[in-house]
Amino acid sequence: MYGNDFPAPDDASGGGLLGEVEAAEAALREAAARARRFGAPTPDADLDAYFADVIEADQKIEPRDWMPEAYRRTLIRQIAQHAHSEIIGMQPEGNWISRAPSLKRKAILLAKVQDEAGHGLYLYAAAETLGISRDELVDLLLSGRQKYSSIFNYPTLTWADVGVIGWLVDGAAIVNQVPLCRCSYGPYARAMIRVCKEESFHQRQGYEILHVLAHGTAEQKAMAQDAVDRWWYPSLAMFGPPDGDSTHSAQSMAWKIKRFSNDELRQRFVDMCVQQAEVLGLTLPDEDLRWNDERGAYDYTQPDYDELMQVIKGNGPCNRQRMEHRRRAHTDGAWVREAAAAYAAKREQQKEKVAA
Repeated sequence: MYGNDFPAPDDASGGGLLGEVEAAEAALREAAARARRFGAPTPDADLDAYFADVIEADQKIEPRDWMPEAYRRTLIRQIAQHAHSEIIGMQPEGNWISRAPSLKRKAILLAKVQDEAGHGLYLYAAAETLGISRDELVDLLLSGRQKYSSIFNYPTLTWADVGVIGWLVDGAAIVNQVPLCRCSYGPYARAMIRVCKEESFHQRQGYEILHVLAHGTAEQKAMAQDAVDRWWYPSLAMFGPPDGDSTHSAQSMAWKIKRFSNDELRQRFVDMCVQQAEVLGLTLPDEDLRWNDERGAYDYTQPDYDELMQVIKGNGPCNRQRMEHRRRAHTDGAWVREAAAAYAAKREQQKEKVAA
């Protein structure tokens, strides 16, 4: 019994989100196999019009293609925030590696945290194709000029929190990220294929933890319910502010960087979670949660967007702790980066000697 095995009411096929990832991967391969119908732009071409035609035709913008500066900046901001979130997101669960209840749980959690580090590296690499270096991106994070997901500024108080992060936090991430597999920027779309496949397993791991707790002792079920109560609304806030208050959403959708609005994705997440919570035997903490026949979706209580803004501004429960830990890790790891750079330089010198 796992999270993605329970489709939303409008997903009668049961293919779910992983099916969408596979379809997006197939579409990427098909696009790579065919040439653009426009060919390369001529020297005197209207580049803005050419760019618009590529986007409209649902083809990919690649690193060597001309792109508007605003498009490039938007991608750097979004991909960097995504990469930073993967790296910072290692902390809440990493806190439980040494306290996992069994060797099996410890090994699984260790592998999951390692996966998140890998996701960060994929995404930093995708951002670098836009002409910004990884060192610059890290500096922007450490100096507070770039952000990461607000959800990672909440504490993990019990082992059940690890399960809820897998089910709700990774579940919200999957709902948000699966459409990015069809992003108009090729390197980002291709990175998201692998990220989403691995995140699906992360969600299943968290769901399985909660299933065991919810069907265990009364104390274990209470611990699981408490974790759901604390993480539900911060998870809803992961999709960002309402559409009317979103600064970047409309333009990102016009450029096909994202395919659905914040509110559309949030609704899909709620519809998905209701059925999953029923199987778990846990209750989502919303007295107004009910099916709406007219809309074909669940009505629900919105998260506290004022709290979201405060967390984004650095006033969440763990903002300072997360950034202090990240800065300390970066400083402590300086010798590793220096050794790697020295080794790479030595290898390059050896190649030059052989070539000479």
